[in-house]
Amino acid sequence: MKMEEIKQLPLEELEVQLQDLKEEMQNLKFQQALHQIDNPLKVRALRRDIARFNTVIHEYDLGLRTDQKAQA
Repeated sequence: MKMEEIKQLPLEELEVQLQDLKEEMQNLKFQQALHQIDNPLKVRALRRDIARFNTVIHEYDLGLRTDQKAQA
């Protein structure tokens, strides 16, 4: 997912999607341990997506970003 798309999501949606990404990462790591993973680069891309989500959530925590939908 691109950073522009992530920045437009509300905080609650970010947290839900982050949890989904973490579950997917756990599944990929399990497949990787069993040597059943089709594309090992998917782990790298997923790890970067998780970092992007964590960055935006951290911006909310610092007060650098506000939820426009919650204010309206």
